[in-house]
Order: sequence, then structure tokens, then C-alpha cells
Amino acid sequence: MLDLQKAAALAIVNIFETGRPQGEYGKVTLLENDPGHLTYGRSQTTLASGNLYLLIRDYCGNSDSQFGGEFKAYLDRLEDKDLSLDKDFAFRNLLREAGDDPIMQSVQDEFFDRAYWVPAIKSCEYIGVESALGTAVVYDSRIHGSWHRRRDETIAKYKSLAEIGEQGWIAKYVAVRDNWLRNHPNQLLRKTVYRMEAFRKLIDENRWELELPFAVRSFQITEDVLRGGAAETVRASAAEERLLSLRNPYLRGGDVREVQEKLLENGYQLDANGVFGPGTRDVVIKFQKDNDLQPDGMVGNATRASLGL
Repeated sequence: MLDLQKAAALAIVNIFETGRPQGEYGKVTLLENDPGHLTYGRSQTTLASGNLYLLIRDYCGNSDSQFGGEFKAYLDRLEDKDLSLDKDFAFRNLLREAGDDPIMQSVQDEFFDRAYWVPAIKSCEYIGVESALGTAVVYDSRIHGSWHRRRDETIAKYKSLAEIGEQGWIAKYVAVRDNWLRNHPNQLLRKTVYRMEAFRKLIDENRWELELPFAVRSFQITEDVLRGGAAETVRASAAEERLLSLRNPYLRGGDVREVQEKLLENGYQLDANGVFGPGTRDVVIKFQKDNDLQPDGMVGNATRASLGL
């Protein structure tokens, strides 16, 4: 793959994982009923898997790391997969601060390449995936989990990639994975079906080599973005703007992040993560009450106008 194609594949999964094409190295997430428990970094490695220990160990091993000395006090607990770290706010704040350290960013890039990208490339070689989009689908599955089972399920239902061709097989695999996610007993996984929806859109657009520019979940991916520039959100016309509200699954996208960032600018505290969850709904209600708006927790034209959008 060309460097830009790899960067495009990484950007797609970064958007899924942290809501940013370049990834968010200091992102700390703790979701209720998540079997991985505390997750961290550009590709959200988990405490329960032991991978968070491996990542922090690598960081502490770099003599130039800004926070390595402070993290060393946590290494034994990380190695033991001490789940009390979920609620250790000093540790979580340290993780966030370390995300701005260029050494941490470099360590994460190397770690996630070694842990996920290289295995994804080997999986692609094993079954014959050659396209950039197909590689992105496999890479996403290596990070998200259950690649081998869904691969085997797809082969059992629709035959091998060699028999039906790469594009047809990848489309079938995405459909199999979509069905698995939509019907999964873990509600958290059901909410991630948007990943397959995004891939299906790229398949429908025939973006097999990830030709630039393209859009993923309201982000416009361009060469400038892949080289470190800021990503623009793809805005609908005023008549087509979504009514944002608390739904199941939660609404996600650049328009949600834009509202969250405006709330932050107006002095309200929340995480601008591009996900319209209960916390965002509650802050919207507070903003609406403070500005004599209908306090329904929904972001329509009136609330957008008051926010300056």
C-alpha cells in the first residue's frame, strides 16, 4: 500500500475509535459494561486485555518520556489488570496529560502498528485482500475484535475470497459483521454498527483504493488532513441539518462535536467526543434553560442559532 492509502485506512479507524482522523492520543474512555474496562489512546487499547500495560511499559522504557517516572508507580497494577484503575482519577488524568507528549504519540504509533496493523496486513495476505479499502476493513476488525470468527462465517455462507472475488467478498463480510453487531447481546457492540455503515458507504461509492477526497462520518478526508492538517466536517444544508437528541444508538458525527465545542466555548463542561450521550443531553438542557429556550435536550434550529451555529 502507498503511504497515503495506509494513512487513509488509519484515519477511518481513528474516526471510529476517537472521533478524529489523526486519532486522539490522550483519549480515556470508560463505558458501562465494557469488558475491556478502561481504554486509552489513538486506537483505544484496554486495561482488561493487558495491552494497556504493554503500551505504558513501552512508554516508560523511553528515557525521554515526559511522564515515564510517574507511570512506573502504576506498572505492577497494570500488569495485574487491576480494575480499580478504572476509577483512579489521578491515573486517568496522567493518561490524558501524557497524550500531548510527542514521545507518547510516537510510542502509540509504533505499538498500534505492531499490535494491529502488521497482523491485519498478514491477514490480508493470507486470504488475498489487496485493495486499500479491503485492508481498512480487516484492520478495523483486528482492532474491534472477532476478525477470525466473522471471516470464517463469511466463507461458510458465501465461499472464499478466491472463489467470489475480493470486492464481492469484502461486501459480504461487511454485511455479516453488520448483522453480528446489530444482534449482539452486548448493547455496547450493537451501538458500533455505524462502523459497517461507513464501510458500506465507501463500498457503494467504489472507493476501493481510498482515492482522495472521501467522507467518513461527517469528516472530509483529504491529503492535507492525512499529512496533519485539520479535518473539515461535511455540513448538510440548513434544511438538512439533523435534529440532535438522545437516541439509541447514540447519534455520532461532526455535527455533534460542533455543538459540543460551542457549548465548551460558552463555558459548559463536557467531553467534545462527537457522541450525543446523556451527558451532552443534560448540558444542552442547562444551556437551553440559561438562554430561555425550550429545555427539551434537542438541538434544532433555535438552539443552534443561540450557540452561534
